[in-house]
Amino acid sequence: MRDKDLYAQILGIKSPWRVTDVELVASQSTVTVHVGRDEKIAACCPQCARPSPGYDSRTRRWRHLDTCQYKTILVAAVPRVTCEEHGVVTTSVPWAEPGSGFTALFEALVIDWLKEASISAVSRLMGLSWNAVDGIMQRAVARGLSRREQRCVAHLGVDETAFKKRHDYVSIVSDQTTGHVLHVGSDRKKATLSAWYGSLTQEQRESIDSISMDMWPAFINATLECVPEAEYKIAFDKFHVAKYLGDAVDTVRRQEHKMLMAQGDETLKGSKHDWLYNLKNMTLKRKRQFKALRESTLRTARAWAIKQLAMSLWHYTSKVWARKRWEQWLSWAMRCRLAPMKRVAQTIKKHLWGILNAIVLKVSNGPAEGINSRIKMIKVRSRGFRNKQRFANAIYFYLGGLDLYPANALKSDSPT
Repeated sequence: MRDKDLYAQILGIKSPWRVTDVELVASQSTVTVHVGRDEKIAACCPQCARPSPGYDSRTRRWRHLDTCQYKTILVAAVPRVTCEEHGVVTTSVPWAEPGSGFTALFEALVIDWLKEASISAVSRLMGLSWNAVDGIMQRAVARGLSRREQRCVAHLGVDETAFKKRHDYVSIVSDQTTGHVLHVGSDRKKATLSAWYGSLTQEQRESIDSISMDMWPAFINATLECVPEAEYKIAFDKFHVAKYLGDAVDTVRRQEHKMLMAQGDETLKGSKHDWLYNLKNMTLKRKRQFKALRESTLRTARAWAIKQLAMSLWHYTSKVWARKRWEQWLSWAMRCRLAPMKRVAQTIKKHLWGILNAIVLKVSNGPAEGINSRIKMIKVRSRGFRNKQRFANAIYFYLGGLDLYPANALKSDSPT
């Protein structure tokens, strides 16, 4: 097989395009593949596919997969046509997508590598600039988002994750069933989440069965305003309630420890993690050591008992019985004379309706917290992001479940 036929086969080039020449420059370790077009065949507008008269042509270059150790470049004069509807436009080529300086197969390879390594690592491996690799990622994400089908999602998770320190956050909306990120908001304000809800059809909003979230007012208010019957669908899960209670127990411990140490009593010294640890995960030795503390008359022991009872109230299937038991717990917590526990009890009383929804619907924000952990890993691997748009692109790329590959590329695996 001749070299021109070989490259035509490898690139999938067919009429009206053909390989006209293959040039090897050993001193520069490059192979240049020249591609021409049969001028007798009319070119078409890339937007409406209507055959249109030629306007002119411009020579363009694309980076292709290496031939052995040689860098391979495609060169072709791409015609521009005068379309009656769209004006002067550049025709498309079968080996690359519009606006890209790389062939589709080369972009597919870079996408595969990006799934395994950071942009900087792929840049070094492929001999590309950081911006070139980032451009491939951005085009992949834009391509995937444009292909994403509008479908109804039954169980949503709404959470925030830190972009930088000092309370700079982005909001994350995810599909609790598939674990895919559906939307990355630029902040955690009410208007941002409301705008995303507004992008959904009425059918999509009505098909939502549950929305798991923390007790952030902006998320709550946006959902109440935009989702039909949201007061029965918003769920404040066990994880966030446990965090509030755990923080309150730790506050009581610190206050009591300070008071005891002033009297020379080291009873609570070194016990911080015992009060926060799950009993089920404790070793037998540790349980025995902790037993004397939790059965004592310490204020911290009382706060811990209040927390443990609350954590046992998530197994109900009836909202009526669940409400009754939580109201009994609230009565005890409000009379416990421990200010941190009383403050948490007031918060829980205010949001009890959403806690009861979580109990009855049997949903939690666990999947969203898992996504949050994976986002943190992306940040660590990338060593941070310069702006929120790149941060959002990375989240969509790795966690969006998108079809990232160019349409005319051979996919090495299925989209994640």
